[in-house]
Amino acid sequence: MTNASLHDDEARRESRTGTFKPRLFVLFTLFLTCLSVASAQRPSVVATVGMIGDIAAEVAGECAAVTTLMGPGSDPHLYRATAGDVRALQAAQLLLYGGLHLEGRLGEVLGATTGRTPAFAVSESVVAEDELIIDDSGSTDPHVWLDIGIWSRVPAFVASVLPQAAGFRAECEQEVTDRAAELEGVFLALDEWARASFETVPERQRVLVTAHDAFQYFGRAYGVEVEGVQGVSTETEAAVADIRRVIDVVVERGVPMLFVESTINPRTVQAVREGVAQRGGPSVTVGPQLYADALGSAGTAQGTYIGMFVHDVVEIVSGLGGAPLPLPAEAAAWQQRWGYEFPGGAR
Repeated sequence: MTNASLHDDEARRESRTGTFKPRLFVLFTLFLTCLSVASAQRPSVVATVGMIGDIAAEVAGECAAVTTLMGPGSDPHLYRATAGDVRALQAAQLLLYGGLHLEGRLGEVLGATTGRTPAFAVSESVVAEDELIIDDSGSTDPHVWLDIGIWSRVPAFVASVLPQAAGFRAECEQEVTDRAAELEGVFLALDEWARASFETVPERQRVLVTAHDAFQYFGRAYGVEVEGVQGVSTETEAAVADIRRVIDVVVERGVPMLFVESTINPRTVQAVREGVAQRGGPSVTVGPQLYADALGSAGTAQGTYIGMFVHDVVEIVSGLGGAPLPLPAEAAAWQQRWGYEFPGGAR
């Protein structure tokens, strides 16, 4: 082969390669553009709290982009909207909030948004009037999600309102309905599991003492007397009389463990423990923190609504002298997904 022929071959190869590279770049750019468009086409759903946002995300799947305003450790009773929250609310195609005065200090911001964006008070929508708990001051207790039997209605409710978000695709309706039905089945199975697990706690010791009175729905559902040092809302401070009242209950009933919460300062629970000791009462332990008003850290089992509920049941049952039962088969997929194992000696 002559030098001229070699030169011609190299020129042809360079020509083909030079043409191929721009084509590859164009195809790659189109691929990224398609992904971007697909993402942009998903309606934006904003939830105020994780107990709603996690369920909305599970039900929506890839059919909507769900954002939760309040993260781990946020107290919804005291939470104030940030500039980023306001922008997210203004851009939302659908808003899901608790209602029942849960988001007390967000009221003005939510009110300004609900006039132009489909907005739904989830707790108010799924709980019957005769199921609501009213405290001694006449305030409605908003902590409905701690009764997973009632909260099992939320997935279907979310699936029913998602199509009202602008840009929601009609072909997604059956998908979200199916996902909601599956999630409802898991919740109902966990409701029965929790009830059976509390049966293992000695009846005299079925007293749950926490920092604030968030667990009344939980106690009613699972046969546990609940004593909160603070009231239903953390906006009120615990009085000395409240602390003394709880000390009396702990001494009288021989309560073995007190519980703190992830969003509440533990000082009132510590005051109860010290008061019990001064009264010569039983030895009392301050147990692991519970999740009442917020989920756990993102990326952990407790950062999901199911994980929040399972964690609370396991810790309370174990702390009060019972033995949590194995999780039901319906929760196996969740347990495997998050690698959840019972803590300590709980099984």
